[in-house]
Amino acid sequence: MNPSWRTLEALLDKHQAMVFSIALRITGNRELAEEVAQDVFLELHRRLESVQSEEHALFWLRKVAAHRTIDAARRTARMPETVADVADLPGEGNQADPLLAQRLQQLVAELPEKMKAVIVLRYQEDLMPEEISQTLSMPVATVKSNLQRGLEILRRKTERVLR
Repeated sequence: MNPSWRTLEALLDKHQAMVFSIALRITGNRELAEEVAQDVFLELHRRLESVQSEEHALFWLRKVAAHRTIDAARRTARMPETVADVADLPGEGNQADPLLAQRLQQLVAELPEKMKAVIVLRYQEDLMPEEISQTLSMPVATVKSNLQRGLEILRRKTERVLR
């Protein structure tokens, strides 16, 4: 087996859940998320020679996944029918209140794509605003304002839902 195939296979094994999860949380659509993830790893295969390190691969995968997902969500130009598929992601079952967690996921799914991407990268991938800025190729101030506005929207909607 070609060493590049081994490298690709190792990166796929290690990062496929992360790439799929980013796509699923932004689109709210399992089939579209699978398509985006497959697209991202096909692109990685084409550019494998330029990957310099494990950290570079992780940065590249997050960046391409976020951009491809935003593009795919715009192309579909429709709101997700359901976000129930998000609830069966690994680690979701250990939440204190699964119904509240599912409702919050639905509220996040209703946000505009860029805002949703910023929130997913911040709170799912635990990236700092500077890292999100690099990943999404947007100014740090824009990242911070998207975070602030997105969280305010979620707060208002959550207050209405919980009343």
